[in-house]
Order: sequence, then C-alpha cells, then structure tokens
Amino acid sequence: MNRNEVKRVIEALLFASDLPLSLAKLKNLLGEIDPKNLKELMLEINQDYEREGHSFEIREIGGGFQIYTRPEYAKWIHELYKGRKPPRLTHAALETLAIIAYKQPVTRADIEVIRGVNVDSVIATLLERNLITMVGKDKRPGRPLLYGTTSEFLRYFGLNSISDLPKIEELEAFLKKKEEEQEKDEPLPQIKSGGEQLEAELM
Repeated sequence: MNRNEVKRVIEALLFASDLPLSLAKLKNLLGEIDPKNLKELMLEINQDYEREGHSFEIREIGGGFQIYTRPEYAKWIHELYKGRKPPRLTHAALETLAIIAYKQPVTRADIEVIRGVNVDSVIATLLERNLITMVGKDKRPGRPLLYGTTSEFLRYFGLNSISDLPKIEELEAFLKKKEEEQEKDEPLPQIKSGGEQLEAELM
C-alpha cells in the first residue's frame, strides 16, 4: 500500500472501533509499520481534516487513538442524544474514584479509612461503569482485593495515561469538572458507525 492508502486504512479502523486503538494494535493490524510512522500518518490525517474543514479529528486518549467530533459541534450532538446520557457520578463516587486513581492499587478498607464511611455501594457502581477494576490481591491477612482504574476511566475523563492526572489536592475537583464537561459540553464525542456502538457508548 502507498502512504495515502495506509492513511485510509487507519481512518477506517479508528472509525469502526468502539475503543481507542493502541499503536501496538494498529501495527499488528497493518503489518510491519514503524509506530513512529503511524503517529506521523495520524498527524497527517488530522492535518487533512483541518484543511478540508471536517467536524472530527483523531485524538490520543486512554492509551490509544480514536476519532472524536470537535467541541464546537457538541451542542448539536447534545440535542441529538438528549435524554440518553448515563447518570452523573455522585460526589461520593468522585471522591472514591479520586482516592483509587491516586493511591492505586488500593483496598476497599484503605479507601474507607481515608473517606471514613462504607464504600461498598460506591465501589459496586464504579465497577459496573467500568471505571475501576480488581487488579489483584493484597499480601495482608485475608488477601483483600486491590482496585485500580481502567482504560475506560482514562477515556471517560479525556486522559491518555495516569501520569496526566493533576496533583492529589486538585484531583477531586478535576474529576468533577471532567464529569460536568462530559454531561454538558460533549456528551457523545465519538463518531460511530452503527446503533449498537452508539448504545455501547451511552451505557
């Protein structure tokens, strides 16, 4: 394939994927292409989109790449999907998520010591929404479960990696702000090609 054909294949793969595609995954799908060249090609695709005035772009997020609509078109997407957005996270959920994001891997008991309240229902909610996951067991007696954040957490809050998180004292405010932006400004930013994909994004 020539350079333009490879760009079109990358575009098709990103358009069809429900989740961000990593450089490793793209390399595996495309064959022996240098990851550095892949990033250059995606930069070129974005430049093409910008030059041609498209309403979408490729973003690096959640450890991979995905096609998103531009923020200036959010209000029309908001109208299209009005009433179909998932419930916002509660203050307790955001606070618990902040603790897990910063302290991970962390046990439920350690979270409860920090928060001073039982977190069973909050943990269940965060697990159900795939924002956290069980990442192992602690070595302490009873081998309690350890929790950490997921790639969905990164994608949901617009991060590429955990290293992009702000300082701990700013973290809860950051998560709350991102949740409000998700609710208000860009409720469904991703370009999707079918009803099932759209429904999956909204769940």
